[in-house]
Amino acid sequence: MPLVPVLLSVWGVSLALMLGVSIYVARVGRNEEAQIFLAESSNHVKSEQDEIAARVGKLLPLKRSVMILAGVMTLAVAVYFVYDVFHQF
Repeated sequence: MPLVPVLLSVWGVSLALMLGVSIYVARVGRNEEAQIFLAESSNHVKSEQDEIAARVGKLLPLKRSVMILAGVMTLAVAVYFVYDVFHQF
C-alpha cells in the first residue's frame, strides 16, 4: 500500500479528532463563568462552577494530546511533500 494515502488518512483522522474534542470541551465548559462568589447564598452556584471547572480540567490533557498529534501529523505531511519536491529535481 502506498505511503501517501495512509499518511493523508491518518492526518485527516487526527484533524477530525482534534475538531471533535475541541467542540466537546467547548460544549462542556460553555456554562463556566469567571466571577467571584462572595455571598454565602451563592454557594450552590459556586459548587456548580467548581464541577464544570473540574470536568473541563479532566478534558484538557486529552485536548492537548490530540492537538499535539494533529500538529505532528501536519508536520509529517509537510516534510513528506517538501522531500518529494526536492527528490523529483
